[in-house]
Amino acid sequence: MKIRVERRWPKDTYTIGKLYVDNILLCNTLEDKDRRLTKDDPLSKIRQVKVPGETAIPKGTYTVRMDIVSPKYAAVTWFKKLCGGKMPRLEGVPGFEGILIHTGNTALDSSGCLLVGKNTKVGQLTASRETFSVLYGKMKAAVDRGEEITIEIV
Repeated sequence: MKIRVERRWPKDTYTIGKLYVDNILLCNTLEDKDRRLTKDDPLSKIRQVKVPGETAIPKGTYTVRMDIVSPKYAAVTWFKKLCGGKMPRLEGVPGFEGILIHTGNTALDSSGCLLVGKNTKVGQLTASRETFSVLYGKMKAAVDRGEEITIEIV
């Protein structure tokens, strides 16, 4: 499965984008501020530019794992029921750790992660749980079929 996030509307404190699954638009995304980092930037530059908890994922392509339990989300009843706390996790993000795809409404919910939902309010997402459930279902089905999941941030 190939996921692509197109960053469309960068603002001072957040970035709104569109998320496609196998080239079909699924939802909007919300991330922290895009500081124009890329996966290929030297780690020294990423560390210099990154503001912890307030910086979007560097542009690039990453593998997504679905088999790691997030201690934070495993304790949340809704996530525990849906996925046993096993959250979609981006691997190999230079200068970042624990980057997840999850629910949330504003950049304050992100801490560097990728939030999914509908951008029906300026600077916010709505219907995040419903959107995450659909995306998670598609990702889980792909893993069950033995497919690798990649995400490209552009």
